[in-house]
Amino acid sequence: MSHTKKLLRMIITGKYPELRMRRNRKRDWSRRLTSENSLSVNDLILPIFIIEGKNKKIPVKSMPGIYRYSLDKLNSVVQSAVNMGIPMIAIFPYTEKKLKNSLGTESINSNNLVCKACRQIKKKFKYKIGIMCDVALDPYTSHGHDGIMVKGDVDNDETIKILVEQSLLQASAGCDVIAPSDMMDGRISSIRKALDKNNFKHVQILSYAVKYASSYYGPFRDAIGSKNLLRGDKKTYQMDFKNSDEALREVTLDIKEGVDMVIVKPGLPYIDIIQNIKKRFKIPVIAYQVSGEYSMISNSIQKKIVDKNVIIETLTSFKRSGANAIITYFADKIAKDL
Repeated sequence: MSHTKKLLRMIITGKYPELRMRRNRKRDWSRRLTSENSLSVNDLILPIFIIEGKNKKIPVKSMPGIYRYSLDKLNSVVQSAVNMGIPMIAIFPYTEKKLKNSLGTESINSNNLVCKACRQIKKKFKYKIGIMCDVALDPYTSHGHDGIMVKGDVDNDETIKILVEQSLLQASAGCDVIAPSDMMDGRISSIRKALDKNNFKHVQILSYAVKYASSYYGPFRDAIGSKNLLRGDKKTYQMDFKNSDEALREVTLDIKEGVDMVIVKPGLPYIDIIQNIKKRFKIPVIAYQVSGEYSMISNSIQKKIVDKNVIIETLTSFKRSGANAIITYFADKIAKDL
């Protein structure tokens, strides 16, 4: 038996009292020294909800400590994120009902809320912080779905056409990372080709490659104003939560179509999916700690059922599973601690 094999066998078969696992846990310095995973501010992406008007900071009732900001309030929020070292923000619009219709045409208005926000942020901050924008129609449709409805279902190919236009508008406005969250088949290829053709070769695509039809999204839909508009559900295009192999197929397709990074959404209930994707593909994987997860943790902290350390514990679990970064509404609340 080789020396290496003998050493490995001794490590594996070591026993008490010669082997005491608690020795490495005895002191704080030792625990830090032997830590396998760590969480830093570089791992955080901060979602920001925006709304039309002036001097507005409106609380989202279903999400404690979360607000919708008018554009005149936005720069101070972004400045705070820059000061804390957060690498990227994600912009989500609250669209007024009068601007919604069945086709979601406000999504391709070059002067819509997201485009105005991107231009404003880029003018002020240049490349001090990244801007991520969702590509989907649910903030803009009167029926609350992510695409164009035809005969009671979302039409895949017709939806892709408007998603491509939306992506080009966002890139033109200064968006750094296009994030299609619609779950239409083939949209990554179409968006990538359109971006390259229009000289946006350096704009990244962060695909919601694995987005489950989940009950954890309720507070988010409240935040963007689509919760009470949704007709039916999204099970014909978002993934079945009983499936895991399907997630690998989705990621495989998006990689072939030119994606730069992928999102798993929701995060914590699907931590096994994050781990499987990271091991299989070695591609940057982003976990989305969604609104339902955030609200449950926040409410539990407020009621003193758990203490605030559960935030770091939960976010670290994403890192342990292989996530490169985390979209989390806690980002600005924990960045200073990190």
